Amino acid sequence: MSGSVSSLGSSEISSQISAVEARLQKPITLLQDQAATDKADISAWGVIQGSVSTLSGSLSGIADVSSINVRSANTTLPSIATATASNTAQTGQYDLTNIALAKTQEIYSTVQGSAAATVGSGTLTFTLKSGKQETVTVGSGSSTLNGIAQAINKVAGGVQASIIGGGSDARLVLQSSATGSSQAFSVAGTGALAKFDYASATSAGGTDGSWTNAQTATDASFKINGVPVTSATNSVGSAISGVAISLVSSGSTELTVGSAPGAIANEVSTVATNLNAAIAAIAKETAFVPASTSSASASSAKSGPLLGNFTAADISNQLLSAVSGAAASGVSANAIGLTVSSTGTVSFNSATFATAYAANPTGVAALVTQIYKNLDTVSNNALGSAAASTTSSATTTTTTTTTGTNKGSIAAQIAALQTNVTSLNSSATAISKSNAAQLQILLSEYTVAEAAQTSASTSQAYLDIFNSTSSASTSKG
Repeated sequence: MSGSVSSLGSSEISSQISAVEARLQKPITLLQDQAATDKADISAWGVIQGSVSTLSGSLSGIADVSSINVRSANTTLPSIATATASNTAQTGQYDLTNIALAKTQEIYSTVQGSAAATVGSGTLTFTLKSGKQETVTVGSGSSTLNGIAQAINKVAGGVQASIIGGGSDARLVLQSSATGSSQAFSVAGTGALAKFDYASATSAGGTDGSWTNAQTATDASFKINGVPVTSATNSVGSAISGVAISLVSSGSTELTVGSAPGAIANEVSTVATNLNAAIAAIAKETAFVPASTSSASASSAKSGPLLGNFTAADISNQLLSAVSGAAASGVSANAIGLTVSSTGTVSFNSATFATAYAANPTGVAALVTQIYKNLDTVSNNALGSAAASTTSSATTTTTTTTTGTNKGSIAAQIAALQTNVTSLNSSATAISKSNAAQLQILLSEYTVAEAAQTSASTSQAYLDIFNSTSSASTSKG
């Protein structure tokens, strides 16, 4: 009698273990696929959040329309005078005539020889017409003409000094630091500098002691529509309310203050651009692209990660309605050049805006403010009172949300997805650990089976030998 013990080869064992591993991996793969889908959703929300945040930032440009300058000021002869206007200036035309510029006081000394030659020490006391006094002390170490000028300028007061001429014909030149008749000055010297006393000269070109009056300190003077105006400087800021005039030279020119809504139009245009970008971002992440049937460019259907997401679609609809539904003081968005197409694209026409503003500045300003409030409300609801910060990539997602009662619908979506991803990853890890334990048990059982099989095979071999021997002995008898 002979027998055998069936054998399970290593290749068959490996095949069976691989089949078990594949079966155990299936639920993990399903969890990982769902986590990948959620991460794609988070990334899509991050794109939308960024575009809405950019839009929200641009809204600051129209938050306070009253602070935006809507006036322009132009002169027919900028070489005579220029001007700027604030938004409080009244529009109108003004004739600026008989302009005479404000001037500084300027005197120059008689020839003093070389600028480096010693003049002597002492003091110089300057008295301005306004009553202010400044004293400059010149010591023996700086008693040259250059030294005197440097000592005066070091005080940096109402008088400045310079040297004109070279060689042996240098002169000391003194000039008031500012224009206007109040800046006229006299000079009293002591010691070696007593020769530089100066009281006054009646007119330009007149002399007084060692000095010649090169230019008399005078106020600017001109007429606005025939009304006389004077100013200590050539920058006149109070003659016309809200208008700053800069006098350049003598003569006459015409000044026009007009409406200039360009600054507001630029801000509205920026908002419209960023609004379109936000709506386009939402459209892309929620889009469905049907399959192509063209043999030249056949493709399968595609969809954005957030296709069918109500929150994303609702944000887009609210953003569009914030503009298309805005109205104030009888003015609509269309009337100021803001239109919404049938495809959901916002366009802005600055020329239409300028025309509307010229006709009804108060109404247009009120409408822009209304649009700001509408968009700001939608943005805050989407982003939260303080915008949340989200960084997404294919493998990692970091979400930071600020504390408060309103974290925003976008942050809520991201937080829910992130929680789900964390849960899915935890489940996958737990199943993976359980699978590893089950495989280890299976391997142990196969090891025991192989050991038992080996022992049985050995016993069978001995039995086969015994049976063979017994049969041979019986046959000989």
